[in-house]
Amino acid sequence: MSNGILLGVVLPAALFIIMLGMGMTLRSADFGRVFTFPRAVLTGLTGQMLFVPLLAFGVVTLFQLPPELAVGLMVLSFAPGGATSNMMTFLSQGDVALSITLTAFASVITPFTMPLLTQLTLDYWLGSSQSIELPIAQTMLRLFVITVVPVSIGMWLHAKKPELSQKLAKVVKPLSISFLAMVIIGIVTKHWTQMPDFLAAVGWPVIALNSLALCLGYLFARVNGLNAPQQLTIGIEVGVQNGGTALLVTGGILGSSLMSVPPVIYGILMWGPSMLFGLWWGKRILSASQTAAEQG
Repeated sequence: MSNGILLGVVLPAALFIIMLGMGMTLRSADFGRVFTFPRAVLTGLTGQMLFVPLLAFGVVTLFQLPPELAVGLMVLSFAPGGATSNMMTFLSQGDVALSITLTAFASVITPFTMPLLTQLTLDYWLGSSQSIELPIAQTMLRLFVITVVPVSIGMWLHAKKPELSQKLAKVVKPLSISFLAMVIIGIVTKHWTQMPDFLAAVGWPVIALNSLALCLGYLFARVNGLNAPQQLTIGIEVGVQNGGTALLVTGGILGSSLMSVPPVIYGILMWGPSMLFGLWWGKRILSASQTAAEQG
């Protein structure tokens, strides 16, 4: 299967299905949680939307990545985690409701912020020599259709057709994961001989971005006085990026296989630091909190 079909057809279909499945786990109350727990939600959104791009800029500068790879890593930083971060939060015994709420808000905000930030990134690293143009309005519309629309449909199904929603949820998750895996495997296969070079070029940068964002998210939540499950959750939400959405922009819209390298490598390598943080460090956070509560 050609990269054009993978990035132009299979990837958008996978993201649509993933967001549909996520929508079927949401209620309108999830959006209202910003008024119930404003500090937790605003802390998470600040980390996702502001701190991660700043971290990515620092990582790109530190490792002196070539322009196209720099753009790819920056685009990745503009795409907050989705269903993957929700799953990691659940496995780590974090605050799943907060995780879903942050993902819900990110899915609405990202279609508008990501194209604008991507254009600034292209201008900064490629400048007047850039041969790639980003159609901002078209990109916003495409991201809106692939994120906000399926989430809205999923929420409607959950509210109006709960039995149908439960049946579809059993099919949607494995189907979306299969599609996304197909895209990553297809790209890796096509560039198999170059993978050692790609890993050497962006392996440490993506691990650094993932690890630093996990730690910064956790520390930011702790400084803001949030409880242990919320600290763990915001660490994961800030630390885990949505490689699928980044791939849609770099490969599907910008049409650059080189810019797609960081999201692909990130999708492979981020599992190590993320699961280590969630399962090992998360257990320590929750255990310390429980001990303190018992002693108090």
